[in-house]
Amino acid sequence: MISIKSKREIELMRTAGSIVYQTHQHIKPMIKPGANILDIDTEAEKFIISKGAKPSFKGYEGFPNATCISINEEVVHGIPSNRKLKKGDIVSIDIGADYKGYHGDSAWSYAVGEIDDDKKHLMEHTEKALWEGIKQVKPGARIGDISYAVERYANEHNLGIVRELCGHGVGNHLHEEPDVPNYGMKNTGPILKEGMVIAIEPMLNLGSDDIVVEDNDWTITTLDRKPSAHFEHTVLVTKDGYEILTGE
Repeated sequence: MISIKSKREIELMRTAGSIVYQTHQHIKPMIKPGANILDIDTEAEKFIISKGAKPSFKGYEGFPNATCISINEEVVHGIPSNRKLKKGDIVSIDIGADYKGYHGDSAWSYAVGEIDDDKKHLMEHTEKALWEGIKQVKPGARIGDISYAVERYANEHNLGIVRELCGHGVGNHLHEEPDVPNYGMKNTGPILKEGMVIAIEPMLNLGSDDIVVEDNDWTITTLDRKPSAHFEHTVLVTKDGYEILTGE
């Protein structure tokens, strides 16, 4: 069932979303060549806790860390380790915060030093695909309108679309109904209503759509080993449009 959030729940989710946004800003200066990604994860966890929240991901279905850090061909669910970032990498960092039982969830992709033009294209247009999806959010619109907008934009810019993974509802559970795919048809799927909260999260690839799960049973990579990017915001459906809960 798709839940409609009360005013109290929305206020808690605004705080959770703000903590997620602040955490991204806090760790951003650490994202540079030579950085140890486990150090970034540890700092993110400390910061989330300092704000009176808990990392949503740590322990979620057994996930071992506070953040998902995915590099280059890793699409999502990268497990932080002592691996070091290198110049020319792109890295997506997915952060969730649980504030008094309610969640905020946002992923962002970052360049590590100077990156090549293909990766610039991938990052620029994956982020723009997110905004194309967000622009569809208003009462009376349908989930398929979001999905179609993301798919159309990705196709226009020759990017592969990860189809096995999707956005989702957010609330007092990290993942709730409805699913928010990154492909689909207009005027299909659940109708958006004021008070619904969803995470929209394009995961687009420089190569094909195809993905594979690595041996750790968490990290998902592109089958052709070409880079992938991931951008995500938690979005509230308002009376006349939307409010981004994980933005400034």
